[in-house]
Amino acid sequence: MGLDLIDNVPAHVLLVHVVVVLVPLTALSLVLCAVLPSVMRRFGFALPALALVTLISVPLTTHAGEWLESHVDGNALVRRHAELGDELLPWTLALALIATGVWWAYGRAARLAPGSTARSTVAMPLRIAAAVFSVVIGVGAGVQVYRIGDSGAKAAWHDGYSAGAHRVQG
Repeated sequence: MGLDLIDNVPAHVLLVHVVVVLVPLTALSLVLCAVLPSVMRRFGFALPALALVTLISVPLTTHAGEWLESHVDGNALVRRHAELGDELLPWTLALALIATGVWWAYGRAARLAPGSTARSTVAMPLRIAAAVFSVVIGVGAGVQVYRIGDSGAKAAWHDGYSAGAHRVQG
């Protein structure tokens, strides 16, 4: 039994907000840490920990979404949203792997050369590769979150929105 309902509200509609916040936050943190060693020193283990929490939040959210999908009228918009949601896990796995690699590389460099900055001891090609991969994966994950959110909004609101305001009679 998974996390399907939270206080009688479908868990997916709540958990999705965790993913929408954590994926871009993790991507931005990763890029900053990969590019700026001083930021990486401040983040420390928080970077891979954040990436791990982000990674875990995705299957929890997609599982809750599958439960919700089985409890709503199915249509092409809902199916498309579910398909896009299933494509986010590889992006967050890549974020977690790269975040762990950046944390490990900078931590290792700091241990090997105490008193020096990680910037001077991490090889420039490694720093450039980490920065490039971080940007590519971060942008890809962010775009995927946008696509999923856009399709989810269309699926949820395609029949439930009126351009004109409804008057409440009292």
